[in-house]
Formats: sequence, structure tokens, C-alpha cells
Amino acid sequence: MPVHLSSLLLLLAAAVITVVLCRLVKLPAMLGYLFVGMLIGPHVLGLIASSEEATHLAEYGVVFLMFTLGLEFNLAKLKAMRRIVFGLGAAQVGAMVLLVIIGLVLIVRLNWAAGLALGGALAMSSTAMVSKLLADRNELNAAHGQNAIGILLFQDLAVVPLLIMLPVLSHPGEELVNALGLAALKIVVVLFLLLNLGQKLMRPWFNLVAKQHSSELFMLNLLLVTLGIAWLTELSGLSLALGAFLAGMLIAETEYRYQVEDDIRPFRDLLLGLFFVTVGMTLNFSQLATQWWLVLIILVVLLPLKIAMIAGLARWFGASAGVSLRTGFALGQGGEFAFVLLTLAGSGKLLPEPLLQATTAAIVLSMLATPFIVQHSDKLVLRFAASEWMNMAANLHQIAVRTMQSQGHVIVCGYGRSGQSLARILSEEGIPFFALDLDPEKVREATTAGESVVFGDAAKREVLMAAGLMRARALVVSYADTHSAMKILELAHQIRPELPVIVRTYDETDIDKLKNAGATEVVAEILEGSLMLASHTLMMLGVPLNTVLKRIRRVREDRYQMFRGFFRGTTEDLDESANLPRLHTVLLSSDASAIGRTLGELQLAELHVEIKSIRRKATPSVPLDSTLMLQENDVLVLLGEPENLAAAEMVLLQGS
Repeated sequence: MPVHLSSLLLLLAAAVITVVLCRLVKLPAMLGYLFVGMLIGPHVLGLIASSEEATHLAEYGVVFLMFTLGLEFNLAKLKAMRRIVFGLGAAQVGAMVLLVIIGLVLIVRLNWAAGLALGGALAMSSTAMVSKLLADRNELNAAHGQNAIGILLFQDLAVVPLLIMLPVLSHPGEELVNALGLAALKIVVVLFLLLNLGQKLMRPWFNLVAKQHSSELFMLNLLLVTLGIAWLTELSGLSLALGAFLAGMLIAETEYRYQVEDDIRPFRDLLLGLFFVTVGMTLNFSQLATQWWLVLIILVVLLPLKIAMIAGLARWFGASAGVSLRTGFALGQGGEFAFVLLTLAGSGKLLPEPLLQATTAAIVLSMLATPFIVQHSDKLVLRFAASEWMNMAANLHQIAVRTMQSQGHVIVCGYGRSGQSLARILSEEGIPFFALDLDPEKVREATTAGESVVFGDAAKREVLMAAGLMRARALVVSYADTHSAMKILELAHQIRPELPVIVRTYDETDIDKLKNAGATEVVAEILEGSLMLASHTLMMLGVPLNTVLKRIRRVREDRYQMFRGFFRGTTEDLDESANLPRLHTVLLSSDASAIGRTLGELQLAELHVEIKSIRRKATPSVPLDSTLMLQENDVLVLLGEPENLAAAEMVLLQGS
């Protein structure tokens, strides 16, 4: 077997195992790739020697990363966020670069070109990591989330000129000026040709390819355009990455942008993973062990100093102290483009090898620390920003005032399309509701329209309490986010275990997980969508309406525990009778008489009351058996007429 193939198999096996472990502990896959490179590289186990072929192949990962960045380049988006992007973002990158240049020139006695390379690398933050962390916390639309995304957007744009400048900065004296001038001239010519001719040719060419209805041809054409334009820019003396960025910009103007993004992702992720592996292979632990102090200095510059700088700039641009600190905590780490810039700086001999090694190690450590910093950012903000206590108190006071008169209302977590549809139905039935959402623009528009919505994070105990959780009749999580729903369920179960909680999810994957966490019912979008699809299909095929309704009813009765026994016929008008069976929950507190008794002993069937389910925190699924003994904090879900339910509750709590 050829050596290069055995090395590739070893690399793939190590990458798969390490990335699986990273996902299990909820760390970014990028850190797994870096660890693989460190482990199997020439400086640790020596299983794979650092090779030029692997490095060249990994460069294509950067090419596809820059291509997807070009796809995201949206002039409308930049215009809407121009103050954050070109104000706060430019100030952050410029301040970091200037600070590092001054530090290296005055203290270490390196030239300004080295400062530009190192400052540009340290100015970058991880777009992939930050956007994922903010999305998991439902903070993308929050003020600090918008600040973070705007700064990241400018950082991504700043990479392009840095990629052009770094290769020519290694030229000495007058040659540097000539090289920069020549590079600038080439950029103008290439941009003029590509943006003028490319825009005219790209859409008709892609239309022609798409009309052939061949996915293979579409993919071949995509690779041809991406790598072809990258090759043209390389021929002109510029970088492959710049060409890929321009190709992405051109395709972003066509209607094929989203299809292209999906098709290119496997190539990008695979080759970019290989790039991070090669970065890890360059780390020399013997050097780092002797220069640990240098790693520590760079880490201090990269984390505390960068966090403070971003927070200070955000405050200068008008953000509150809490928003400014949260923005800094989110962006304090290094990013994936930092490795790209350091690789270019190393190949151009702009930075000494020990400094490159220490910087790479510091960036990896900063990325490892970021999830923990963001996780505890709320506590850190409350510790460092006294005004945040006042803002939080004012917000909670506003929520509490709005819900003060509410009794028996429904708390709706999330006011997107599903939340708004639910709110309208509740209003039509005369049931009061109170909605919480983290999108300030949506909240502003809804409150202007007179709707009962406020800005608040439903995954926080204080917000739920201010929203009247103790007086609420039910709680609904209207958005499909299992991570956030689990936090809400945990809080609701701690405060009011008997409260019915209905959760929305995308498919049936997390139903058991959510039920075990205390959800009364979980509604899966895919199941409900498939039921509507089936009903329309059956009716179009001539199946009678009553038969279709019975079929759908049977599926729902099997899937949703709460619906069992409700459907007595298709012609009933439920609004005509107030004595129809309904659901009611009873919490067995410590003094309830039913504790220690079996279901058979209670004989609730004689009261014409049916026990639909029992929620018990320690037991995921409680079988309804006559010998089942009830315990403290059990929540019984009963079905019956109102008078019978009242009698059954008295039996359970006070005895017969």
C-alpha cells in the first residue's frame, strides 16, 4: 500500500474519532481537527510527516471557505447594518491591528509588516463558533448578538485585503512599495473584468446548465467556475482565496445561490477540516514548553484585552454596559481565518517561528475557553456592570406590571408565526395570553399593534416568574428548539410541576427527551404536516370526508395521549355544551391523602373520571395500573366533566 494512502486512512480514522468525541462534549469540530493534527503530526507521535502535498490540498479548504463567504456577501445586509459593520467592526479590527503594531515595534523591535500580520490574525474571531453559540442561546436577535454579527461581518471582509497584502509584505524596502502598487493595479483590473463581464455571463451560463436537469453537471460547473476564477486570480499574481471570494460574490447575485451553498458545503467542510489538521501538525510542543510565557502573554492579549477593547468600543458606539460586555465576551477568542493569515505570514517569513507557534497555541486555547465564557456571561455581566441590575429589574418590572391583572392566562414562549397563530386562536376563545420573545423589532411592532408581548428570555427563572407563572393556566413553547425548551421545562417543573407544558419540535427525534423532562405533550411539525398531506391526498382520490377524518383522528389518538377519548363523532358541536369532558391536572403535595394509595383503591372510575397519565420526574413513563402506588409530587392528568373532576380532586387531596 502506498505510504500516502496509509497516511490518509490514518488521518481520516483519527479525525472521525476525535470529531465524534468533540460533538459528544459539545465542542466545535474545528478543535477536534486541530487536536488530531497535534497528536499524529511530526512533533508528537510522528505518525504522519508534514508534507507539501497535504498542505497544498488543505489550501483548497480555504478556497471553498472564501467562496461561501462571497456567497454571504450581501449589499442589502451591509447597508442595513452599516453603522455596526463599518463603524464598530472597522474600529475593532483597526484598534487591534494598531495596538499589536505599536507593541511589536516598540517592545519586540519587529517591523510594522510583522505587526500587521499578527494584529490582523488576532483581530479575527470565530464566525462559526460565535454564531452557533448565540443561536443555541437564542441571542442572535438580541442587541449584543447584532453587534457580534456586525463585527464578524467586517472581520470577514477585512480578510480579503489582508490575504492580498501579506504575500507581498515580505519584499524589502522599495520592492515592497512596488509590489503593493502592482498588487493594487492587478486588483483593480481583475475586479473590473470579473464584476463587469462576470455579472453579465454568470446568470445566463448557470441558466443554460440548470436547464439540462443534471445534478452531476451542475456540480461540475460549480467546481469549474469556483476553481477557474481562483486560478485566474492566481495567474495574475493574486491569491486563490481572493478568486474564490469573487466567484461567490458573482453567484450570490443569481437565483442559484442557496443550491450552490448546499452543493459546495461537503467539499468545504472536508478540505477545511484537512486545513485545520495541517495547522495542528505545525505545533511544536517542545518549543511551546520552553516558551510557555509567550503563549500566556498572547493569550492575555487575545482574551482579556480583546474583550475589554470590544466592550469599550461598543460602549463608545452607544450600547449599554451589559450589551457591551456581552459583545466582548462573545468575540474574545481567535478565529478560523487567524490560522489562514498566520500560515501566509509563516510562508512569507514575516514572523519568527517561535512567535507563530505561540500565537497558534494561544488561539486554540482561546477557542477552547469561549464556550465556557459565553455560558457564564450573564453572571459575569452582573458582576462587572452595576447598571445591568437596574436594566434587568426595570425589564422584569415591566413584565410583572403587564401580567399583574392576569389570572389563568397562557404563557407563550416565542412570538414567531406559530406563537402568533396560537395567540389569535386563544384570543378568539377569550383565553388571555402573555407572550415572551427575544426579537426587539418583533416585540416593538406587536406591542404597537396592542398585542400582549414583551421582550424577555423565557429560559430564565426571573422572567417566567414575572410573566405570572404561578398564576398561569398553561405554558407553550412555540418554537422548535430542544435545547431552549429543556431549560424552560426544567424551570417550570421546579416552580410548578403540575402546570401543563406543551412543546413544539421539528420531528419525533426529541419527543421522549422532552417528555422525560416534563412536557405534557410534544407536537412534532413533520407529523402534523404529513397528516395534512395525507388528508388532502385521500380527499383528492375520492375518499369520503368522514373516512378521512376518522383516519386522521385515529392517528392522533395513537400519537397524542391527551386526545384519547375526545373524539366521539364528526358532527358534534363542542361549543354547545359546557359539560363535555375536559382535562384537569392535580399535583399531589406532601399532605395529599392519595399518597401511598394505589389507583385501584381510589376508584375514580366510579366518579366517571379517567386518569389519562401520571407525570413523575424520576420515572420517564409511568404505567397506568391499578396496583400503581401514588407518590408525593406526582402530577395526575384527569379527564372528566367539571363536576366530576372537582369531586375527584377532593378525593385525591382530602380523602373520601
